[in-house]
Amino acid sequence: MNSSLAFDAATEVPAVAARATRERIADDKAMLRAAAEMAREFALHKPAIYWGDLIASVVVGYGALFVALTAGSLALGLFAGLVSALALYRAASFIHEISHMKPGQVPGFRLGWNLLVGVPMMVPSFMYEDVHVHHHARTKYGTVEDPEYLPLALMKPWTLPLFVALAALAPIGLLIRYAVLAPLSLLIPPLRKLVIERYSGLVINPAYRRRLPEGRFRREWLAMEFGASLWAIALIAMVATGVVALNAFLIFLAVLSAATVINQVRTLVAHLWENESEAMTVTAQYLDSVNVPPPALLPALWAPVGLRYHALHHLLPSVPYHALGAAHRRISAALEPGSLYHKASHTGLPKLVTRLARSTITKR
Repeated sequence: MNSSLAFDAATEVPAVAARATRERIADDKAMLRAAAEMAREFALHKPAIYWGDLIASVVVGYGALFVALTAGSLALGLFAGLVSALALYRAASFIHEISHMKPGQVPGFRLGWNLLVGVPMMVPSFMYEDVHVHHHARTKYGTVEDPEYLPLALMKPWTLPLFVALAALAPIGLLIRYAVLAPLSLLIPPLRKLVIERYSGLVINPAYRRRLPEGRFRREWLAMEFGASLWAIALIAMVATGVVALNAFLIFLAVLSAATVINQVRTLVAHLWENESEAMTVTAQYLDSVNVPPPALLPALWAPVGLRYHALHHLLPSVPYHALGAAHRRISAALEPGSLYHKASHTGLPKLVTRLARSTITKR
């Protein structure tokens, strides 16, 4: 999961003509060969790990949310809310794995995830399926056709806090999308086209337009959308009639907002964001992406479900999240210290954020 819902954010994208063409980085054949070998060796998805991780995350997330809603003290409520946000964020992050799964690799997981997480959090899996694939397309990564890329390192400094702050409003935007826009769009065809193209994907590129779903995926999309809309409408109705207390509703939204902000911060450091719509080699794409491997511990919280190995994931998109750590260790040991592979590894969040912030100042 590499983004949050984009609602016409006033984000400036600098003109390509105003910058020098990014130096083309040749592919590191030894690295790509090693990665191809790892892709074959670590390709097996283990359903027990997926289900165990998801269920544990959901139990902790919703359990902590219940504590936050019923806590007798502010301190306990805040702590429980943070635990809930982190656990639900981990659970929601499985949408990224689902977008890469082939049918049957983890039986029933897509449906189970949507019932447990996608619909209740109003991010059903169709919002990432058939979208995220473009971020991995060889000729689209880092270009205007990439739904999950903006040259943030080359933009104005104020775009970074705005980029994160907008994520806090995502739960409200999702409520509007499913409780209001979805039902209305079924009656107003032009609105339906707008909703599908602009408000049906977890993207950060405001220029991206989603294509209309077709065939079986369209039917699955409609079923997921119906479930999310029914939940959103019911939630608003329960608050309006007093069945759900306003305070509880606001706490629920605050927990979801905290989860989306954490994800947006992670997205901020998932790449170096230094490409300006130029086509890139696979190695260049890898070096523009970020690994935060051990011994750092905090990435397990802010970059869960394999997201701490985001650069490696761009080399091995078919490898399941639970195998990325072993694959990283194997490739690191197989390649010489001077290999480009090691240059995508970073020590932690503070230095990455600082590097990005400095880039917005010095690269203008």
